Amino acid sequence: MKFKAKNKTISIDGIDKKILRALMEDARTPILEIARNVGISGAAIHQRLRKLEKAKLISGSKFIINPQVLGYSTLAFVGIYLDKVANTDDVVRALKKIPEVTECHYTTGTYSYFIKLFCLDNAHLMELLGKKIQTITGVLRTESLISLDQQINRQIKI
Repeated sequence: MKFKAKNKTISIDGIDKKILRALMEDARTPILEIARNVGISGAAIHQRLRKLEKAKLISGSKFIINPQVLGYSTLAFVGIYLDKVANTDDVVRALKKIPEVTECHYTTGTYSYFIKLFCLDNAHLMELLGKKIQTITGVLRTESLISLDQQINRQIKI
């Protein structure tokens, strides 16, 4: 299978796919366990992973924190409309200072930005909107959607 990534084509074979699938399922899977299952050496696994990282197909691993365990029971998506003269770099810099904002997407369509944020509750969401997000210079207005439940959570299929 070939993938085109920024003017480069990377080719991955069945072994690469098996390695990636194992690590996507659980990034803590020991390399030697993957090597045993795939039928190649641990050194070969490391070599293939370095090749995939260099090609930017993969970028590290991470633990995922469950925000609800920390008390963040409200997940909201907020569409941000910008004033025509807004400095988008300044807006993004201001959004980065708000720890509850976990994603920010520059979009086509109705909104200039679409952000994802975790809040303790609806009152916390109102406070973030009124005192932190809507007060950013260049933000004209916002439109919020509260997620009731996440139905799909996955990565792209390999």
